[in-house]
Amino acid sequence: MSKLKSSWLVIISVLLFDQIIKIWIKSTMVIGENYKAIGDWFVIHFTENNGMAFGMEFGGEYGKLSLSIFRIIVVIIIGFYIRRMIRSDAHKGFIISISLVFAGALGNIIDSTIYGVIFSHSYNQVATFLPEGGGYAGFLHGRVVDMIHMPILKGTFPSWIPFWGNENFIFFRPVYNIADAAITTGIAILIIFQKRFFIEEDNTEIANSTKA
Repeated sequence: MSKLKSSWLVIISVLLFDQIIKIWIKSTMVIGENYKAIGDWFVIHFTENNGMAFGMEFGGEYGKLSLSIFRIIVVIIIGFYIRRMIRSDAHKGFIISISLVFAGALGNIIDSTIYGVIFSHSYNQVATFLPEGGGYAGFLHGRVVDMIHMPILKGTFPSWIPFWGNENFIFFRPVYNIADAAITTGIAILIIFQKRFFIEEDNTEIANSTKA
């Protein structure tokens, strides 16, 4: 499969999976509702956030608008960068990893851009699609839907640990979504395989210059 087709496949797959799950959650659950998918370590927990990945916030109405606009600009830049890398015959793994980041960022942009317009709020009620009175927020002011909670490890800090002794802890606490997972996976691939990606690219450039 060509690098262009691989990139498109990754982007479309992530976006479809991400949006299908989010729309299902938004259309069937209320905020704070839990569903144990696999025991206590894989829980579907519906929450929404106004800010960045893993529930981090970027405060205020203007902060939210600025973040939405910033996301759109970044995604446009990444899109052009992917096209450039494909044309320059960059490593396929590098293109796929950047495509994962692009798809994840775009997935969350969709929430921020239109969810506030097309859905009613989800507090103490299941959201309505295209409600008569309008959505819960304006354009670019929607909240990002999160649902994946994987508290891999739960326990209590030993009493001898300063400040946190005898307090409960959970690892991993944040609630996130498929888009967040795609971004994290893409970045992880870049970090782990960066030498392979860029060494092969350097070797290709050397070989091309030698032929010239």
